[in-house]
Amino acid sequence: MIFLRGIFLKIASVAVFVCMSAIVKAVSDTVPAGETVFFRSIFAVPVILGWLLLQHDNLRDGLKTANPMSHLWRGVVGTTAMALTFTGLGLLPLPEVTAIGYAAPLFAVILAAMFLGEQVRLVRLAAVFMGLIGVGIVLSPRLTTLNSDGLTDAETLGAVIVLASAVFVALAHVFIRKLVATEKTTAITFWFSITASVLSLMTLPFGWVLPGPVTFGLLVGAGLLGGVGQILLTSAYRYAPTAVIAPFDYASMIFALILGYGLFGEVPTGRMLIGAAIVVAAGLLIIWREQMLGISRKEQRRAQTPQG
Repeated sequence: MIFLRGIFLKIASVAVFVCMSAIVKAVSDTVPAGETVFFRSIFAVPVILGWLLLQHDNLRDGLKTANPMSHLWRGVVGTTAMALTFTGLGLLPLPEVTAIGYAAPLFAVILAAMFLGEQVRLVRLAAVFMGLIGVGIVLSPRLTTLNSDGLTDAETLGAVIVLASAVFVALAHVFIRKLVATEKTTAITFWFSITASVLSLMTLPFGWVLPGPVTFGLLVGAGLLGGVGQILLTSAYRYAPTAVIAPFDYASMIFALILGYGLFGEVPTGRMLIGAAIVVAAGLLIIWREQMLGISRKEQRRAQTPQG
């Protein structure tokens, strides 16, 4: 029963993040991506602090860090990923951005091997290869030189930008995996929001706009939803192990399809759905393999522990 609570919180977090992405897409025609990153980040801070206080945690203990430079680099990478994603949302349909984003765990496997020295054996290599094929199927209409379907240069640029954002998301995951060894989740989340807010201000010279009341409300809503989504996600991992709830990340495609069609009239192509299904299958295979490796490591440690 306790796992069901974790699953519910995970699905809720996924739904909230997709709603946030829909808001970002809705304002993308009038608000620059850097400005949107600022609102998304700064208005998540009070939500995170409020949640920390509700947990009866000491703010000083909950937010202290032993490795500020790692937070800075994680912030730079994560802010870049967010800015690229927000830019892509203005150029491509919401379900397509969601599908390409599924490449992040695949890239994370490669980057973890490069920077963390993790071993990548045949099963995970095969999953990465399969997933990249799926991403290629999703991207193929956007990257073709023969624009027979009336595609625009903006859509091609959008596809490249969203794929680049997936690489930066994967790199952010590598930094987070190093940070969790010494830092609390609340500290990681809080200092990322602060870093992203400061870094996004550097885009002020590139054309920020004064949003109208409705747009301002949407931007604030995106920030609040981002904070709520992060809290729901963090809480989910308290009630269920990663192997149980990680596959529910892919529920985002259902929400993206509903919101994309309902709000923006976006109808997914059969090719996009096939490619997305292949990427999802590859991601699930990686999750399964990680679970098997975790079980194997526990059995090895148990066998090496002196008995009696």
